Parts: sequence; structure tokens; C-alpha cells
Amino acid sequence: MGAAPPPAPAVTHWHAVLVAGDTAQPVFDNAVKAMGLWLVEHGVPGAEVHRLAASADGRDPSLEPATLKRVLDRIAGLQARPGEGCFVFITSHGAEDRGVYLAHDEEMLRPAALAQALDAGCGQVPTVVVVSACYSGSFARGVMARPNRIVLTAARPDRPSFGCSAERTYTDYDSCLLAALPHAPTWQNVFAEARACVRAREHQVGERPSQPQASFGKAVRNLPSQF
Repeated sequence: MGAAPPPAPAVTHWHAVLVAGDTAQPVFDNAVKAMGLWLVEHGVPGAEVHRLAASADGRDPSLEPATLKRVLDRIAGLQARPGEGCFVFITSHGAEDRGVYLAHDEEMLRPAALAQALDAGCGQVPTVVVVSACYSGSFARGVMARPNRIVLTAARPDRPSFGCSAERTYTDYDSCLLAALPHAPTWQNVFAEARACVRAREHQVGERPSQPQASFGKAVRNLPSQF
């Protein structure tokens, strides 16, 4: 018989960074707003939910500008302690082999830079990272993979994802992820449900499958998705 899976680490307090990287369509801002509300409703203190957006213009004091430096500094500055956890949600456009687009200053967030910021701000604590963008699968491998880290992405490194439209509320992946969160017991279940939902939507409209990707570190493989 195989070895029993490791017990899920206990997390008593979460720190969250939510990033809407572009303003070309409202879907990214909508997803960050919905994710922030969901986190607060499930016990994450509002003061620990940091929202950054390309649309930040000073009228909403809770929004910080989503520049590359501000995003990386915010994540690196979380300083999570033992018993705490980090949650990072980034939704935007993506480019193959270039990373995630941050429209505020026309910059690209790359896996190596994100991994370095996570190492600084989250260390060895349980960490969940969602990168929702075209070609985002590059964030689920290499330097981003850690034993304490779960990474969920919207597409393979060489595939686009879909739903970036002014007529939509969320992208396909964000919609499926938000739909899975209320009832999926673990992050593995969240990923499986979101992937199946995306696959069904793409099949219905005849799109080439985006094939969402994930990486589950051995220390957090069974981490509950309920905050």
C-alpha cells in the first residue's frame, strides 16, 4: 500500500494580494472585486486583502496601482509567519514566453520575479497562487514550484485562454474558479472542477482547449480551499 498523504497544514491567518493587470475589458477588475468579497466573507480580514489594479486612479483608496514594482513589493512585504498563509490571485492578459501583462506601466510580470517575491514574503508558509491569463502555464513549473506552494493557471504555456470581452463579467477561467470555490473542499478539487468547467465551455463554442495547469507542492497537496 502507498504511504498516507501528508496532513494538511493548519493555517490560522491568511494574507492576500489580488491583481487586475489590465483595463482593456472589465473582466479583470470584476474578478478581483469578487475574489476580495469572497475572501472577506470567509474570514480573511479586510486589512489583509490587498487589491491592485491597472484602473487605480485615486478615486478608490482601497486600490493600489498594479505596477510591476508595486505588485512585487506588496507580495514580498507580506512577511507571513508560521501558522499563516499567503494567497495571490493575478488576472490579466498574457503573452507566450513573456508572462502576465501589467497595463498600468506596460510591464510584464514573469515567473522568476514572482517566485522571488513569494520567497521573500511567504517563505515556507502554505501559499496558493492563481495566475489567470493566456499562456500562464509557465507559472506552474520551474522556479515557481515549491513544496509549500500550490499554483493554478488558466492555460498551458503555449495556449490562450478565453472570455476577455467587454460583454462578459469574468473570463472563462475566473468564472469557473469562482463557481468552484464555495463548495470544493480542497485546492485539488477546485482545480479539477474549474478545469472541467473550462473544458465544457470551450467545447461548446468550438475553441481549442486551453488546458489549465497546476502544481501542488507535497507539503500542501491536501490543503483545504475554505479560508
